[in-house]
Amino acid sequence: MTNDHTILHLFRTEYRKIVSVLCRRFGFAQMEIAEDIASETFLTATQVWGVKGIPPNPMAWLYNVAKNKAKNHLQRNTVFEEKVVVEIKNTTTDFYETDIDLSPQNVIDSQLQMMFAVCHPLIPSEAQIGLSLRILCGFGIEEIADAFLSNKETINKRLFRAKEKIREGGINVEMPAEAEIDERLIPLLTTIYLLFNEGYYSVSQNQTLRKDLCLEAMRLCTMLVENKATNKPQVNALLALMCFHASRFEARQDKNGEIILYDDQDASLWNTDLISKGGYFLNCAANGDSVSKYHLEAGIAYWHTQKADTTEKWENILQLYNRLLQMEYSPIAALNRTYALAKANGKQAAIIEAEKLNLTGNHFYFALLGELHTGINPAKAKQSFKDARALAKTDADKQAMQKKIDALSAMDI
Repeated sequence: MTNDHTILHLFRTEYRKIVSVLCRRFGFAQMEIAEDIASETFLTATQVWGVKGIPPNPMAWLYNVAKNKAKNHLQRNTVFEEKVVVEIKNTTTDFYETDIDLSPQNVIDSQLQMMFAVCHPLIPSEAQIGLSLRILCGFGIEEIADAFLSNKETINKRLFRAKEKIREGGINVEMPAEAEIDERLIPLLTTIYLLFNEGYYSVSQNQTLRKDLCLEAMRLCTMLVENKATNKPQVNALLALMCFHASRFEARQDKNGEIILYDDQDASLWNTDLISKGGYFLNCAANGDSVSKYHLEAGIAYWHTQKADTTEKWENILQLYNRLLQMEYSPIAALNRTYALAKANGKQAAIIEAEKLNLTGNHFYFALLGELHTGINPAKAKQSFKDARALAKTDADKQAMQKKIDALSAMDI
């Protein structure tokens, strides 16, 4: 592995750890300084390793440099001396002799506390996702812009506003009190859920980035499961949901990036290890006396990993969608329900329910109508696919709809 690849890999895995530990040590309001120290550490690695080569233990080398840079900064920076040092001196014996703790346990604890800080209710949800990608996942600004199909300037402004909220709100890097854990988990799990969806349903053609987003969301959720205070049923349910979805990742798109519909997916490409893990975490989620939306969505995702195309399977999926919509209505969930309804009760019943939704600005709505009308009303099916093509956001989706139109046209000949 070359120097550049090694540094890029370590940046993704270690940047977030260094920033989390420094923010925990100095306060969330000093996030930008923590980021600067972490960035300077990797810049130093690029310069030194380019001349001397990669050290035997590159991670330990990075941590040692980060510690020294943090201490040097504290000693020379008057802002820290005025705003932080005085406060810390009142609670510790000797500030400058206190080590920057980059031990494995402190790294884990710091990241967990950082997760709750980044997903604080005072911070807007879209900013929470951006901060999570930057601080908790080690994504660069360009990668975040790509993930949101945006630009660096917009992302920088979004992150700047989020950091202002942090300073104004006096948000601390700390675990919530035990009595507050369940409530504080709500925005945190929402952010992880949206982060996963940003990758799984992304219209970005960057396949590596899309997978990385999903894997990072799963990593964050795994950290919560592995911590006693946050190992809750709803957390296990979300991790199960992501495992089930991720298991079909390779089968959902062809080599050109076109979405492959569920009925056309090659089940041999499904990841059985992830399906098994999903089953394990769904089992763990059964502990407790409440059911979250993640439980229901995980149940739906589980049935989608079962290859048999039976009435029982689709009836189970339909009933889970019914409960999900009663708990938290979503137009997309309602749209997905109509597909299950078609499989369980036939296309005619599904067409009636689908047309009630009237989601005329959504290309998936017309794509589904096209599928439902196929074999029943070819003219309506073709028009629906044309409407879907007009609304599709990517070339791959447009091409997929064109193939459906061409197939129906060939049947007319």
